This record gives sequence, C-alpha cells and structure tokens, in this order.
Amino acid sequence: MKDVLGILSELRRPPLLIRAARIGAQDYRREIHLGRILGTAALPRAGAAAMRLMELEIDLDDRRRRAEAGYSVSHHVEVLAALMGEARLLQEQRL
Repeated sequence: MKDVLGILSELRRPPLLIRAARIGAQDYRREIHLGRILGTAALPRAGAAAMRLMELEIDLDDRRRRAEAGYSVSHHVEVLAALMGEARLLQEQRL
C-alpha cells in the first residue's frame, strides 16, 4: 500500500490549479487553516490530516470533472494548498 506522499506524487490535476495551490501553500499555516478546512477544532496529526484532505480533494476533483454547479475553484485550491502544506510537514518529519 502506498503512503500519502506516494499517492500525492501521482496526482494529476490541471496545471493552473496546481500552480495556484503552490502559491497558496507558501502561506499555509495549519493552526489557522486546517481546522476551518476540515471543520474541526482539534487538529489531527499530519498523516491523518493529509488523508482527510486527500479525500476532500478527490471529491472536489470529481465535482470539477462533472462541472457541478456547486463546485468552488477557490475551495479546491485551498484544499490542495493545505494538502501540499501537510505533505511538506510529513517530509520534514521523515528527515
């Protein structure tokens, strides 16, 4: 079974979406952003947070591909940026 970082490295999304998320990831602060994105006050560990963010992102990408009226590009970018931030934290913890 692949780990979170392996799964993340295989994600294929439109380049503009990824570029926007990379910019957003530079300002990502888990203490400020993660609870709001996940809808929880208690912050999970980086691995658990990354998995939950991955689930949210997959759902958002499905909605994007189906062109659903309720799809929000800004929310998708926000979730991807948080996912990148959590992946960065996981990498730092591995070193």
